[in-house]
Amino acid sequence: MRVIDVEHLGRPHVIGCWEVDGMLVDPGPESSLHTLLEKIGEQRPEAILLTHIHLDHAAATGAMVARWPDLPVYVHERGAPHIVDPSRLLASAERLYGDKLEYLWGRIQPVPEANVVVLKGGETVRGMRVAYTPGHASHHVSYLHEETGTAFTGDVAACHLPGTNLVTPPTPPPDIDIEAWEASLDLLEGWQPERLALTHFGPIEDPAAHLAEARRRLREEAELARQMDEATYEADLQERIKARLDPETAAEMFQAVPTAYQWAGLDRYWRKKAEREAS
Repeated sequence: MRVIDVEHLGRPHVIGCWEVDGMLVDPGPESSLHTLLEKIGEQRPEAILLTHIHLDHAAATGAMVARWPDLPVYVHERGAPHIVDPSRLLASAERLYGDKLEYLWGRIQPVPEANVVVLKGGETVRGMRVAYTPGHASHHVSYLHEETGTAFTGDVAACHLPGTNLVTPPTPPPDIDIEAWEASLDLLEGWQPERLALTHFGPIEDPAAHLAEARRRLREEAELARQMDEATYEADLQERIKARLDPETAAEMFQAVPTAYQWAGLDRYWRKKAEREAS
């Protein structure tokens, strides 16, 4: 088992693809595929397991299936249609990233439906226990590698860079749901994993403490976003990150968790919550 740094846009500690038992968990963006392929060599992966279909985690998937046409791809049922036909996913991403979309994430190719293995949560596949873990994304799953007790948590266990003590939950639109996210953290805690495997970035050897901090920080950021407008919140978040990290590590965090999108996901959550309570 290892984390493969795909060196997104040439920067370390931004996106990690996990290799376990010949499988790849979240291969990352197509823009970094050349680095991933160089590091895994010519050996065909046994499978791709997606925690969710956000482009920083999954955009390389279609290109990898084109390279290895019999490669199976595991993905939650809500995400599966959007890797088979990525047109709506790309339209949504273009609204966020504009003309930087291809530069950031590369060219997104569809995955043939025959390669897709649909997950609901509750299965065990290839030695991995699967759980539905929404909150960051409505199509998010986590995987527990039963043999080693390692939980592959995508974004639901937040982000943490090596050598730091800052935990940052990524909160881009449109699916942020604080209550669902907290329930997903409860589920991960119930697994009592021996370690967490984060996409952003690397292993966490004290899962209980990390998950507790992820929960605290999620609620903290949600409350701050409710109190501030977008520009104020983004400037405040940037200053708080800079105060905790050296400049090089702060640059890694800003690339792993772009502050420009953090407020929008939380603001949408609060507006939807108010609409539900008013109805």
